[in-house]
Amino acid sequence: MLVKTFSAAILGLDAYIIEVEVDSQRGLPGQSIVGLPDLSVKESRDRVRAAIENSGFEIPASYFTINLAPADTKKEGPIYDLPIALGMLIVSEQIKRSIKDAVILGELSLDGCVRRINGILPICMSLKEQGMRSVIIPHENRDEAALVEGLAVIPVKTLKQAADYISGKEAIKPHKVDIRSFFPPEPEWGIDFLDVKGQGHVKRALEVAAAGGHNVLLVGSPGSGKTMLARRLPTILPPLSLNEALEVTKLFSVTGLLNGKKALITTRPFRSPHHTTSDIGIIGGGRIPRPGEVSLSHHGVLFMDEFPEFKREVVEVLRQPLEDGQVTISRAHSTLTYPAEFMLVAAMNPCPCGNYMDNTKKCICSSFSVQRYWNKLSGPLLDRIDLHVEVGRLKEDELAKQPDGEPSKIIRSRVARCRELQGVRYSGSKTFCNGRMTPKQVREYCKLESEAEELLKSAILHLNLSARAYDRILKISRTIADLAGSADIQACHIAEATQYRMLDKQGR
Repeated sequence: MLVKTFSAAILGLDAYIIEVEVDSQRGLPGQSIVGLPDLSVKESRDRVRAAIENSGFEIPASYFTINLAPADTKKEGPIYDLPIALGMLIVSEQIKRSIKDAVILGELSLDGCVRRINGILPICMSLKEQGMRSVIIPHENRDEAALVEGLAVIPVKTLKQAADYISGKEAIKPHKVDIRSFFPPEPEWGIDFLDVKGQGHVKRALEVAAAGGHNVLLVGSPGSGKTMLARRLPTILPPLSLNEALEVTKLFSVTGLLNGKKALITTRPFRSPHHTTSDIGIIGGGRIPRPGEVSLSHHGVLFMDEFPEFKREVVEVLRQPLEDGQVTISRAHSTLTYPAEFMLVAAMNPCPCGNYMDNTKKCICSSFSVQRYWNKLSGPLLDRIDLHVEVGRLKEDELAKQPDGEPSKIIRSRVARCRELQGVRYSGSKTFCNGRMTPKQVREYCKLESEAEELLKSAILHLNLSARAYDRILKISRTIADLAGSADIQACHIAEATQYRMLDKQGR
């Protein structure tokens, strides 16, 4: 006797339907799984056998052949435990099947409980696009799956409950959630720009970066506050929209980073990988490709502290996502693309000892060691970073006084208004902020007043700017003008934007 059930497999951020065929033949009791299963799928034989027995069912004295079709794609993970077990129970006529088109997903424990799985949100979104109407999933994944409207989500806690639902003995209402209830009225970060003493010019630079989606390099001595400032950047970014939240949640779901108590990511991600992270960890990939840190920072911030301490090949792989906003990973059998629209915030010391630009401590590095330290970062990479900002060490009187800056909430309101203006400006295009303007959009939207044009020409002459640096100054100026409510870019906007190109002024 042959029975077919449906499951699903993930490929990148999409999913496709897997037919789980279970055939029973006379012979010695046993099971074989075919269809390119990996080791975790092969091990499901033992999990399924124990789960069936501990759920009050019997293992028939037959030989089961289980085929996962299509047979030419690699199957991985324990996601097929539940459909295999239900298929065996239907074949052995221990339950009667009354539901034919439900997609079944779930890992089984030995006692018959159904455990949560990774990637449920992208799977359910793909199933809806492919016309499937219902899905049977682990109970712990119910809120995440219910984010997809138009798909009947049936959560089950045990194999016995799933079997009773399939046979019509137990009715389970489709689970539903109010998506808006996941969004807090006011995010609780626990940190605030109000805590930062001094550093007014750096705060302003980070406000400009947040308003236009620009990348930032913070250069300063140890203890000057680079990390503290960078960690507060997400607190002034505008809240995630629903579509952005779903995109971010899909990435976290696939990688298994979703907290079981939180079905939807509603705050912008902040990722801070250690400088020993490999290029695969940063960009993504692996034997079975998974998103890297640049994709997990999608719609958020990627903070890379001690920037020159990262391996050269790790830093250089940032070029494509910084330019394109996505990562393409090619393998022998497939090519996957992950989104990577993130803000890069890098922090570094000015030299190996850290005191090269410090007025209070003497630098002990030779000019050769300082140059070698900076040579770890290539010119093309630095050109892709919009703002280069010097972070000076605070003086004694600044450390002693109370913080007197603005709270993040007020700064965030200005940033949000600026982003709304850009949303209207770039409506109908893929661009969503000034930092992502195309060359055509730069020519169209970066109109200069005559005085501003003369000042920019002077900056190009004296700073010997590259073509990419020229575009960066125009984009930063457009953001500064937006914050000021100006339709055209004025000379004061160009002057401020040029101040954020520290490395150009120093000839690096």
